[in-house]
Amino acid sequence: MLQRLFRAYVGSFKDLRREVWLLAFITFINRAGTMVIPFLSLYLTENREFSLEDVGWILTFFGLGSVAGSWLGGKLVDRIGHYKTMALSLLVSGVFFIFLQFPVSFWGICAGIFIVMLVADAFRPAVFVAINAYSKPENRTRSITLIRLAINLGFSAGPAVGGLIIASAGYSGLFWVDGITCILAGFLLLNLLHPKKAIENPKEVIKIPKSMMSDKPYLIFIGAMILFGFIFLQYFSTMPLYYSRIHYLSEFEIGVLLGLNGFLIFLFEMPLIKYLESRHRSPLFHVITGTVLVAISFLLINLTGWVGILLVGMIFMTIGEMIAFPFSNSFALKRAEGGKQGSYMALYSIAFSIGHIFGHNSGMQLINKFGYSLTWNVMILLSLISCGLIIYVIYLVKKENGSPVVENGA
Repeated sequence: MLQRLFRAYVGSFKDLRREVWLLAFITFINRAGTMVIPFLSLYLTENREFSLEDVGWILTFFGLGSVAGSWLGGKLVDRIGHYKTMALSLLVSGVFFIFLQFPVSFWGICAGIFIVMLVADAFRPAVFVAINAYSKPENRTRSITLIRLAINLGFSAGPAVGGLIIASAGYSGLFWVDGITCILAGFLLLNLLHPKKAIENPKEVIKIPKSMMSDKPYLIFIGAMILFGFIFLQYFSTMPLYYSRIHYLSEFEIGVLLGLNGFLIFLFEMPLIKYLESRHRSPLFHVITGTVLVAISFLLINLTGWVGILLVGMIFMTIGEMIAFPFSNSFALKRAEGGKQGSYMALYSIAFSIGHIFGHNSGMQLINKFGYSLTWNVMILLSLISCGLIIYVIYLVKKENGSPVVENGA
């Protein structure tokens, strides 16, 4: 039985190109050092002694920098290519992460976070386009999933190690580790991954780029992703405060709970995605399923004060994330074919950056004025609205093509 499960797990990784594995390894090295982000709200409130309202506004600049960075990354990808954009982003953001520990004033921290995210998030549309360039079309969703596995494997180790670093060396150590790992990832990219290994698709090259802003189904889809990002990001900004202030978890315990998210993704996401691909459903159907599961996680947390529900909620959120992100990314990449891929994927990245702008700040303000329970109810309502928008996109795409969109999930 165990051997059969192991063979099935290994089999879900078959047929992925070497370049995709290298891209995943580089992404893992980069993400393993991203310890600052999950502890940012705690760092600002406890180490810098900012109020919740101040933290909300500081995190808004985090989101603004992310939006600007995603836009810049899309422009750079369309102009200089995904490879140079990724290398530039990794190397420069590594230096900026190290310097982010030094500002102490409100506006200094706002400016520092904006600049760091401007450079760091230029990587996001570039890596999406790189996945499309290096993977076979039939393996696109699983290639996306492998990159997500690398991200989440790094994230599963990062917060747990980050909690230990805070306990032994303080928050300053996080900035040094984050910066150094970004620089290391940049050098690995330049030495291991070659742009000439990309798969050429002549049919896509000769197409006249369509206007993204006239692509109504895609724009509505982006609206749904903005709401999903708004909801999902609560787990990495307001939720750690909930763990700390309502359930009195230590920083290390919070790190372990957040790390569980990445560990579960590492174990189960690839087999789950391979199974769901075999069900021959639209990618958007799976996005709806994932969004509903994330909504259920907030509902469960609101039902009881039992500390164990935090673990159950994290499991539901993680399963929802495992389903929603790869298939939404796959839909976006498929929609970008024939258009300017950098711009399309930049807008996909910006959807989650907008979640950073409004999600963190609004979550903080809602908690400050109305408490955690009402805030989680708002997240449930936004989840339902997001599902409604995706259902409308499915209708529009069926009307446009006369058949369900991309039934194989690729």
